[in-house]
Amino acid sequence: MSATGGPPRARWFTGSEAGHDAPYTVFVFPHAGGSAAQYRSWSATLPPEFEARFVQLPGRQERLREEAMDDLDSIVEVLQDPFEGELDGRPYLLFGHSFGALLAYRLAVALVADGGPAPALLGASGWAPGPGTGPPRESVADMSDEELLDRVAELGMMPRGAALDPAVLATVLPALRGDLLAAGGFQDDLAPAPCPVAAYGGTDDPLLPAGGMDTWARRGSPFLGSTLFPGGHFYLFDHAVAVQHSLGRHLRRLVPTV
Repeated sequence: MSATGGPPRARWFTGSEAGHDAPYTVFVFPHAGGSAAQYRSWSATLPPEFEARFVQLPGRQERLREEAMDDLDSIVEVLQDPFEGELDGRPYLLFGHSFGALLAYRLAVALVADGGPAPALLGASGWAPGPGTGPPRESVADMSDEELLDRVAELGMMPRGAALDPAVLATVLPALRGDLLAAGGFQDDLAPAPCPVAAYGGTDDPLLPAGGMDTWARRGSPFLGSTLFPGGHFYLFDHAVAVQHSLGRHLRRLVPTV
């Protein structure tokens, strides 16, 4: 597909200029309401074989004036062309946390269905297909701004009391609400992931039922197992390096460098 049908790719992906000689590329998809900046520290801690690229959706940071999107299929459709423009023949890994895991999975499905190159690996964190995962669309739509912020504060996404700051409401809520509506509106068609899947989660994540990350076993080709770390839904920010090195080990086994 041509990249002319979507926004310029620099607006959709950020990353350091370093790493172009790395044998692998990893694309990182943030959680609901999250931004590329919250994951950019990965560039300093990833194994040296990886060049990192970070997805920046509309409605946050330098894209704050753009309207946040709230439909998953639409996000995948407009993201696909810029994403393909980032591919340069190197093996690549998709990693997403929470809503980002859902988005990475659906992007991989759409890309391969259109004849594009499959990822070498999908790393899914904090979200898994199946009942009981993620927010119902109806409940998010019915929440006031304050109720929504209180709910995400319970998950550790932001400090309690943030709803009292009008600046926070203006900059955070549209993207957060849009992403949660997109996740809640996902209609599962049981599509298999077109690549191996490694799953990660927190032992005390209230958004996942017991054993929830193992539901990827019915989607991965193959499923490389699930690894749980101490913590809740945002366990990742305390265990990012361990997750990164696990992804590196998987990818080196799947696609050895010459």
